[in-house]
Amino acid sequence: MRDLSELTHLRARHLEHSFYGGMNHPMMERVHGIFQVPIKSSKRPLRVIASAGDAPGGHGWDHVSVSLPGRCPTWAEMDEVKRLFFHPHEVAMQLHPEESEHISNHPYCLHIWRPVNAKIPMPPSILVGVGSLGELTKQSSADFVNRLRSVGVL
Repeated sequence: MRDLSELTHLRARHLEHSFYGGMNHPMMERVHGIFQVPIKSSKRPLRVIASAGDAPGGHGWDHVSVSLPGRCPTWAEMDEVKRLFFHPHEVAMQLHPEESEHISNHPYCLHIWRPVNAKIPMPPSILVGVGSLGELTKQSSADFVNRLRSVGVL
């Protein structure tokens, strides 16, 4: 996870004060914070609460929670937050826990997690898509699906 003091320009100081009782030590600003991240797709910024896993109370997990007041963040918004709060070489994930462990304190909040002392296993990239195709637009995706249909894959 990035040093959160790099994101000071996005901090929501009034929320930090009420949530944490203020940031009384420079070290705190490196590992905890509440941020408002402006996004193009909404008039309201994303609210992000972040904590580093190696900080006291982090339990070995870097974590960001991302919310909006009236809807869940989109994949693109979560990806933007991942890129902002984590280094490019870090793998982070959203989890779907078993039902007995599911907790939701906010109807429109999603989370990104990264264990500090373990590597997240990744599936073979071919299970996700064909890398040589690059990023597909809606039109090229439709063309690709039609090609798969024409050869009997779909």
